[in-house]
Amino acid sequence: MASDVTVLQTRQVAPNSARRVDIDGHRIAVVRIENADGSDSWYAIGDECSHADWSLSEGDVWAEECELECPKHGSTFSLTTGAPQSLPATQPVPVYDIRVDGNDVIVTLP
Repeated sequence: MASDVTVLQTRQVAPNSARRVDIDGHRIAVVRIENADGSDSWYAIGDECSHADWSLSEGDVWAEECELECPKHGSTFSLTTGAPQSLPATQPVPVYDIRVDGNDVIVTLP
């Protein structure tokens, strides 16, 4: 049964960056992208690179491409689908529903 969990406060993630959270056995990269109009888009994907056990949240956020880059070997992952966009990764990472309620960043766990 899916459950909503408050994982962070909005101030804990700088614009155009990622932060790792570990909740109920899920390792998640929470990503905040600042849009041109000053609003933010939020994403949550599995934090472990599917190519190697490396934390994606330590990599670069590609805001315009809506991707997160693994710092180990350079694979990038779509923040909307979790699909790898470049080699060496070939398998997707999970994506999670995410929303902001006031200052709370809430992720839906499966």
